[in-house]
Amino acid sequence: MIVHAYYEEDARVRRQAETLVAHGRPVDVFALRRPGDGPADVIEGVRLRRLPVRRHQGAGVATYLAEYLAFFARALFAATAAHRRRRYALVEVHTLPDFLAFAGLPMRLAGVPLVLNLHEAMPEFFRSRFPSAAGPVPHALLRAQEALATTAADAVITVNDALGDRLLDLGLPADKLTVVLNAPALTLFDPDRSPRRPFRVDGRLRLVYAGAVTPIYELDVVLDAVARLAGARPDLDVVLDVYGRGDAADALAARAASLGVRDRVVFHGRIPLEDVPGAIAAADVGLAPTRRDRFTDFSLSTKLFEYAAMGKPVVASRLPTVERYFPEGTVATYAAGDAVDLARVLERIADDPLEREARVARTATRVAALGWDREGERYVTLIDRLARDERLP
Repeated sequence: MIVHAYYEEDARVRRQAETLVAHGRPVDVFALRRPGDGPADVIEGVRLRRLPVRRHQGAGVATYLAEYLAFFARALFAATAAHRRRRYALVEVHTLPDFLAFAGLPMRLAGVPLVLNLHEAMPEFFRSRFPSAAGPVPHALLRAQEALATTAADAVITVNDALGDRLLDLGLPADKLTVVLNAPALTLFDPDRSPRRPFRVDGRLRLVYAGAVTPIYELDVVLDAVARLAGARPDLDVVLDVYGRGDAADALAARAASLGVRDRVVFHGRIPLEDVPGAIAAADVGLAPTRRDRFTDFSLSTKLFEYAAMGKPVVASRLPTVERYFPEGTVATYAAGDAVDLARVLERIADDPLEREARVARTATRVAALGWDREGERYVTLIDRLARDERLP
């Protein structure tokens, strides 16, 4: 596997790699290297090669492009060199960027099957992240490199049906596409493995957000809603725990201070994936706020699954993918960007225990039906079908 991410922090890649190892296929992962990390490691049986490139969150287009190209070059040479010793049965490239697929091209030309795992729609991501630079020419170039990457691959995986439909509409053959939902491993997100917090047991309404702290996840709207509840419903004594890191953290801390709720919000920073279930278990309501645009219309946050698996009521932005996978009566939704509506939904969750418990039960049933047990089998079946028969020693 080749992935432009810190492996330890990418739950999807870890879940897939560890699932393959559990099914008897040794896996090597080539990923970014965090400051202080060594060049190699073994995690849950997965052999990790950390390449000396680090992430620059919140940077400009030129910095991102330089980072992408540096990782592409290092991954191409490192994986190709390793293939001479390891004789890979298959190479899987996780995006972004889409052109990273060509880091596996030398092996592809040598007969090794290539799988492209599209986590996002890169043209829409670029338009959302860099609106001032997203003119017709950059968009056309991004669409072209996406098309070239999907053409070069033997198979394409993506993370939900909305992204799958988009690829089919762009001309990807249906027999080349497999949708594998980004669903959590329910063995990790098991409520019985963490102390159970009864709803508002200490009189506080404790909200939790666990994910990237970037502008795409509208935590500014969440802070506005917290401020509204603090003023209008002091009896709820609302507080917010934020677990994660990103380029919006400083601005959000300043916003919380300006709204007068800095003492109600704790920015914990990133915590290990293994600690996330415990952080969720200590809260009352899980939040999945997402700013709506063309890019996020194709998004389905894994946070929804994680909160629901831990038995918590979930409040999320009203996005097409959320409504597609979670019908009425499951996840509680609010109009994206609307702090008044978010505060109203949170009040209803707090004040109506019958509705709250019914939503928790229905959402948990839905998550169980969409869990990694099922999705993992689909993924392993695809890899076993494509991989060459030889297996690594």
